[in-house]
Amino acid sequence: MMKLSKKADYGLIALKHLAMHNGRGSCSAGDIAELYKMSTPLMAKVLQKLAKVGLVAARHGAGGGYTLGRDASLISALDVIKAIDGPLFITSCVTSRGACDVTTTCSIREPLRRVNDSILEVLGKVTISQMADAAPLSEMVELRV
Repeated sequence: MMKLSKKADYGLIALKHLAMHNGRGSCSAGDIAELYKMSTPLMAKVLQKLAKVGLVAARHGAGGGYTLGRDASLISALDVIKAIDGPLFITSCVTSRGACDVTTTCSIREPLRRVNDSILEVLGKVTISQMADAAPLSEMVELRV
């Protein structure tokens, strides 16, 4: 089963929250974690990773916290997932790690590559602003295989 990590889930939730509160000041990791009943230390680690790549901006000191690092319409779900988990692959044969044991006889490598590419394309089209607007998924993207 292909599944996003808990950290990637937290990252998407945090960015959606920040998008929905954009312009109203910063939000702390603790505030976000408490609101969504999540682990504060894990949320803090996730937000630090997102800050490293510029998806969120961190403000230190009194009244500090996190804000979006750029407009929510310019941040895709894929940006968040890659920042937290690294490259996304549905199977190891789609990576650049080299040949597996059955490369010469494999009949599913190319179809799986196309599926992987389609998933990446969809995740790249879904923006944080769309997630914050709560638009029906059918209006956000169209999945073609």
